[in-house]
Amino acid sequence: MENQGNHSKLKAVIGILVVLLVLSLVYIFKLTSDAKTLETTVKTTTSEKDAVMKDLNALKVSYDAAIAENTSMSDELIAERDKVVKLMDELKKAKGDNGSLMKYKTQFKAMEAKMKGLMQDVEVLKKQNQTLKTNLDSTTVVLEDSKNYNQVLVGQNEELAKTVEKGSKLTITNLKTAAFKVRSSGKQIATDKASRTDMLQVSFTIAENKIAKSGDKTYYVQVIDAKSNVLGNKETISFGDTSLTYSFTTTVKYENKTVEVSENLPGKDFAKGSYFVNVFDKGELVSKSSFSLR
Repeated sequence: MENQGNHSKLKAVIGILVVLLVLSLVYIFKLTSDAKTLETTVKTTTSEKDAVMKDLNALKVSYDAAIAENTSMSDELIAERDKVVKLMDELKKAKGDNGSLMKYKTQFKAMEAKMKGLMQDVEVLKKQNQTLKTNLDSTTVVLEDSKNYNQVLVGQNEELAKTVEKGSKLTITNLKTAAFKVRSSGKQIATDKASRTDMLQVSFTIAENKIAKSGDKTYYVQVIDAKSNVLGNKETISFGDTSLTYSFTTTVKYENKTVEVSENLPGKDFAKGSYFVNVFDKGELVSKSSFSLR
């Protein structure tokens, strides 16, 4: 009877142990299942976080490339790129739960949409800039052609001005000098003897020139005797770095027609030998001749 009671107790203990074993197995299975689920969830969350980070980095690269284009939108592009960089920094520090990832995904989508709009604007600006560049290149070519043409015109005008200036200069011809003996009655007797000479008469012709400037023309006449002395007034005048000692001046009213000029140079004790006569227009020698007295 006692053995039967012990046997029943043993069965009861075994039954309890079996139940505990089953419960332990169920609990272990649940723990294992939960661990696998958690592992899967962590892997999925990490993968999604990496995907969002990758998308954000691609967005940043796109902004960097657009900023390098150096368009008028550069400031706005830099501001948006900085927002992307800030979000990437926040994502790196985030725990990576589903709620946080959803928030970053949402922000990424908004930034992506903003970027697409900005990229369209950038493309429009690039096309406009290309059109402007093409127009500018065409304008530059036209301006360069005009510049070259103007340079040709300037050259032609300078040559024409030189030609006109040269053509407008008056020509002195027929420069002659004669020696005279002047009697008390005023009668002039031509001579070639130095001892009889008491006046020289210098004459020349100003040729007709239709393009010359009309008005008073002053010429400086220089007469040099056989002893290299300047006869007459012996006055000196300067023209820039050049000085001229002259015998007398003659002023003529020129009206673009031929003018005959004649001036007398009185004197005494004229030397024998060769004389030289020079006519100057300011500092420029325009005519010269010589004669002799015996």
